[in-house]
Amino acid sequence: MALIVHKYGGTSMGSTERIRNVAKRVAKWHRAGHQMVVVPSAMSGETNRLLALAKEVSPPKTTDALQRELDMLAATGEQASSALLAIALQAEGIEAISYAGWQVPIRTNSAYTKARIESIDDVKVRSDLAAGRVVIITGFQGVDEQGHITTLGRGGSDTSAVAVAAAMKAAECLIYTDVDGVYTTDPRVVPEARRLQTVSFEEMLEMASLGSKVLQIRSVEFAGKYRVPLRVLSSFTPWDIPIAQEAKSGTLITYEEDVQMEQAVVSGIAFNRDEAKISILSVPDKPGIAYNILGAVADANIEVDMIIQNISKDGKTDFSFTVHRNDYTRTVDLLKSKVMAALGTDHLEGDTKICKVSIVGIGMRSHVGIASKMFRALSEEGINIQMISTSEIKTSVVIDEKYMELAVRALHRAFDLDQPSA
Repeated sequence: MALIVHKYGGTSMGSTERIRNVAKRVAKWHRAGHQMVVVPSAMSGETNRLLALAKEVSPPKTTDALQRELDMLAATGEQASSALLAIALQAEGIEAISYAGWQVPIRTNSAYTKARIESIDDVKVRSDLAAGRVVIITGFQGVDEQGHITTLGRGGSDTSAVAVAAAMKAAECLIYTDVDGVYTTDPRVVPEARRLQTVSFEEMLEMASLGSKVLQIRSVEFAGKYRVPLRVLSSFTPWDIPIAQEAKSGTLITYEEDVQMEQAVVSGIAFNRDEAKISILSVPDKPGIAYNILGAVADANIEVDMIIQNISKDGKTDFSFTVHRNDYTRTVDLLKSKVMAALGTDHLEGDTKICKVSIVGIGMRSHVGIASKMFRALSEEGINIQMISTSEIKTSVVIDEKYMELAVRALHRAFDLDQPSA
């Protein structure tokens, strides 16, 4: 039978009862003859609890030494859940063994709290699988060249699971979450949102990058790059449903050619509350200005999202960009201390009460007027657009945060996403 990777999120691992249910589900697949590798997250809330303890003993800092210790601390959450799952499987009569990322090993770079996977040694795991064991590997973490434990950032367990599936050429990677698939938008905002049967890697990549919380963006990148079949489904379905039924539930993330030909032009509406806008006013309009500003930001390992440079007036221009809200204060401090004096300006404005709303769909490539339809829907609701960015399959706007839910509902309705697919 096939080699299958299961990934379980923090909510799925949120209590000993849920861990026992996960063990029963994994055991069912194992008894059906599949080789099973399981990648669990920490129990729900555990990582936040650990990091809160760190804040109690030390004020926030950005030194490498502190970041290293934060990774050491945060990594213990997944180690605990992995060991508990192995114990639960053994109670089910299944031979199981758990490994921390450094024991596999999963090699990463040394960017603490945001590390990237560089290689996975699968020799030990394959040996255990051949011996009939279920192998459990901690998500979210790895080890760098110097032997230091690293973590992959929020949602990193998804990335771990897909990377393991890619390295081991698994037949499929099943991501078990607290939702039963990928929806046209968040059902908590739009109750009429529909679950998608299929979505392309490219669409899912855009949705993840634009704020959809279903999958972490790097996991989708891995899946698309290494062509790992990926399925999102719920861990709260009965554990004993037939495997054939379970294997076809949820949402399949697949290649564009496998997506339904009659799929809507727009597949979904994504949104992100975690944005902040920074504007530097009256900077010289000359070559190198964008690099002078954003180069320093990039060197600080701060990700920039949307960028706008206004037209020049009297040799001056305004430069705006967005960052994650958690990076806002650090970015402003960096600009004020290292950049603005060199630019000859002290005019900086910031706004942490914005959000980004986006429409996504591979059908946008072959249809005209999609952006204008989006803008009209927002205009009819009296919503002002502050920034716009586009690609072949998405259009994003920055708006005032207080209008986010209104905008999502209006766009969902305007593109008929509440209607059954053809």
